[in-house]
Amino acid sequence: MILNRWYLWALKLPFEVRLMRSVIIFIGLTLVAAWSAQAEFPERAIKIIVPYPPGGTTDLLARAIAPRLAERLHQPVLIDNRAGAGGVIGSKMVSKSTPDGYTLLFGTIATHGILPVLLKPAPYDALKEFTPITLVASTPNVLVTNPASPIRNVADLLALARKKPGTIDFGSTSLGGSPHMSGELLKSMAKIDLLHIPYKGGGPMLIDLMGGQVQLGFDNLPSSINHIRSGKIRALAITTAKRWPGAPEIPTFAESGVPGYEASAWFGLLAPPGTPPSIVDQLQRHVAAILALPEVEKAFFEQGAEPSGNTPAEFEALIGRELQKWTKVAAATGVKLE
Repeated sequence: MILNRWYLWALKLPFEVRLMRSVIIFIGLTLVAAWSAQAEFPERAIKIIVPYPPGGTTDLLARAIAPRLAERLHQPVLIDNRAGAGGVIGSKMVSKSTPDGYTLLFGTIATHGILPVLLKPAPYDALKEFTPITLVASTPNVLVTNPASPIRNVADLLALARKKPGTIDFGSTSLGGSPHMSGELLKSMAKIDLLHIPYKGGGPMLIDLMGGQVQLGFDNLPSSINHIRSGKIRALAITTAKRWPGAPEIPTFAESGVPGYEASAWFGLLAPPGTPPSIVDQLQRHVAAILALPEVEKAFFEQGAEPSGNTPAEFEALIGRELQKWTKVAAATGVKLE
C-alpha cells in the first residue's frame, strides 16, 4: 500500500525532476559497482607477459619480482613468455587485452623506446596503447666474446675490424633491442663494419657464443654476469659512461678507445590502455615496495641491474624521452627495420 502511494506520488513529479533523479541514481549505482570491482582487485591470478624467451634479462627480472608480488596480492602471478618479432608480438598482445589489471607486460627499452621508432609502419603507439605502471630496473649492456677468441679487448676488435672489414659478426638479444643498437652505435662511432646476427633472446645468443657459432655478443649485463664470473665468456667492455660498481673489472668503451660512447637498457611494467588508475597505483605501490627491499636491491645490484619503482607519470616521461633519443640515433646511423 505504501509503495503504491509512493509510486503514484512519484508519477506526479515534473518529468525533468524524475529524469534528474534517475540519472543521479544511475550514476550512484555505477560508481558503487566500479568501486566494488576495483576494491576487490585482484580476485584471480595475474599474468605478466614477457615478450622474449626464458633465460634473458627481461625474463630474469620478471621472475625475480613475480613471487614477491604474488605474496603481497595474495594471488598467483604467472610469467608467460611470448617471444617473437623482437618483442612486438607479446607487446601487441597486451595492448589489446582487457584493461582490468590481470594481463600485464614486462616491457623494455626495445619494445617502448626503439622498435616503435625503427619499424615502419610503427607496430603500435608506445604511449597511447599502453598504461605505464613503473620502471623496474635499468642496466648496462656488455660486449662479450668466447674465451678462446683472439679478441681480448676493444683495441683488438677495432684493429681486426679495420684490417678485415665485414668479417666479424656480433649477436644480440633481438632485432632493434638495446644490445643491437649498442652494436650499431659502436659501428657508427668507431667507423667499423660488423655483421649483426639477431637472436630471439639473450639465452639463445649466449649458447651460440659459448659454442663458437658467433664471434661477439652484445647482451644486458644481468643475463651475462654469471657466465662472465664463471669464465664461460669474456667481457670486453661495458656500455655505460662509468664502470659498473658490481663489476669494476670491466672497462667502459669510452676508456677503451671509443670516447663518448654510452648506452644502457631499462625494463618496466605496463598495462593495457584504459586500465583504472586505482589498479595501476596499487600495482605500482606493491612493485616499488618489493624493489626497496634490501635483499632485492642487493640481488639486482649483484646481477648488474639498478632497481627503480618510480611513479606511472615518471615512467611515462622516461618512455617519451627514449622515443625522442632513439629517433635521433636512427636518423644518424641509418638503421631501418622492415
